[in-house]
Amino acid sequence: MRARGRSRHGRRKLSAATDPRTEAAASSQTAAPPQPDHDCPLCPRLVDFREVWRAKEPDWHNAPVRTFMPLGGPDAVQLLIVGLAPGVRGANRTGRPFTGDYAGDLLYATLAKYGFANDRFAARPDDGLELHRTAVMNAVRCVPPENKPLPVEINTCRQFLTPTLTGLRNLRVVVTLGRIAHDSTLRALGVKLKDAPFRHDGRHDVAGLRIASSYHCSRYNTNTGVLTTEMFERVFAGVAEYLD
Repeated sequence: MRARGRSRHGRRKLSAATDPRTEAAASSQTAAPPQPDHDCPLCPRLVDFREVWRAKEPDWHNAPVRTFMPLGGPDAVQLLIVGLAPGVRGANRTGRPFTGDYAGDLLYATLAKYGFANDRFAARPDDGLELHRTAVMNAVRCVPPENKPLPVEINTCRQFLTPTLTGLRNLRVVVTLGRIAHDSTLRALGVKLKDAPFRHDGRHDVAGLRIASSYHCSRYNTNTGVLTTEMFERVFAGVAEYLD
């Protein structure tokens, strides 16, 4: 486990008494973060929507999407990427975060460019894609209607986000894609939103972690010019520099 104190980047890390990850790191080997059940019943609206798609497309995943872990498992994770929720024809179809829609094309190409993944992404869960010291998940695990989870659904699903954040003992950076993912991450860490406000290419050191925020890499954001490839890559260039 990394020594607490002042890091090589000049920031003061939390003491063991105040860092919420300390207790989780006490054991000799990190357990995999908890995942929702395949038929998770916690959000009735999302359950109903899931059942609609199970009837329409019985060969799709149509279930909560698990965290995509790197080679080496939880102890290898230094970077965690938190997105919004599965897309209907993306992760809801394939069962892997950011796989099957445009957002994954940009995300995984960028991760490969900066050494956080190999270059095998082909938008299929059997494409041979591997992550390096990086994990990818969504703040909401089930696909929501119109890609818009309700506040109560975001809050309910935080019970899976929180132990992921606190249980990855070597985690150093979290990249939040979009405001909903950003705010839910802060709440999971017990950080006030005003202490780390969302903005593109934002960087905040809170709760013993670097939080790097970005506009979501959705097709809508790229088509409208809200986010360009260069803007997105700048976020991960900063992360790579920080980790190295």
